[in-house]
Amino acid sequence: MAERTVFQSIPHRHVVSLPPQANVWEAACVMTRANCGSVLIIDATGVMQGILTERDLMTRVLAKSLDAAKTLVSEVMTHHPQCVPPEMTVSDAVLILLERGFRHLPIVSSAGQILGVFSIRDALPREIDSAASLAEFRDSLNDALG
Repeated sequence: MAERTVFQSIPHRHVVSLPPQANVWEAACVMTRANCGSVLIIDATGVMQGILTERDLMTRVLAKSLDAAKTLVSEVMTHHPQCVPPEMTVSDAVLILLERGFRHLPIVSSAGQILGVFSIRDALPREIDSAASLAEFRDSLNDALG
């Protein structure tokens, strides 16, 4: 059976987004309503400026006691996040998540169209196992060559 692509794996094709001038409280409300762990920050021209995730809310807002109603998403988002093409396999995307400590990867076409966000939650256990095995192999290889 052919491995799924990241685009095939995402259940929601709707892109959850806000402009850079939105505040963190608005972002948390949008994420809650959409039942998702991230929101893309897209400017008026349609260009993605960043991504705001649950982790960003926790580490960059709550842990620093910032006022969510007064803090702009542009102040605490992850700027210029790594993106993946829609044809990338799920196990390759999971490998990126594991190796880089991410939880979300925007999916962007070669034409620059934002298609969605891949999350570790979108991967099946076998795809996660495959990526974890590859990550272990790479670590072992680096140790041997190091």
